[in-house]
Amino acid sequence: MSQNILIMLAAGLGIPVLAALNARLGANIGSPAAAAMILFVVALGATALVALFTGPGAVARAVGQPWHLFLAGVLVAFYVLSITYVAPVFGVGNAVFFVLLGQLISAALIDHFGLFGAQVTPLNLLRAGGIAVMGLGVALTQLAAR
Repeated sequence: MSQNILIMLAAGLGIPVLAALNARLGANIGSPAAAAMILFVVALGATALVALFTGPGAVARAVGQPWHLFLAGVLVAFYVLSITYVAPVFGVGNAVFFVLLGQLISAALIDHFGLFGAQVTPLNLLRAGGIAVMGLGVALTQLAAR
């Protein structure tokens, strides 16, 4: 369990760094879309290496999977394109704040309804309150920065 916590903490730490780096690259080269494409080319190479060593043959098994499972690629492209475009003019903190708020809402709905095969975790009053407190905490960090 603690390994999973550390992995997800590292992923969370990386998201604002990704946003700042790619936003700067997009501004430097004059194209957020080109910066996003470069990010995905680098990401393809990195994930191809990991997949080669950890799951040979898994890519072939993707053939025949339900089409909607591939929409995740569209969602990550939307995230990268939007954060690369918005962060330089809106601020990385503001952009990530709204991403986090959206993640809290989406995660609660996915867990509550068990969408996409997720484990069902009902949204009770205590959990909703915790999510609201998290959202308020994120909002306070942005208000304090002004």
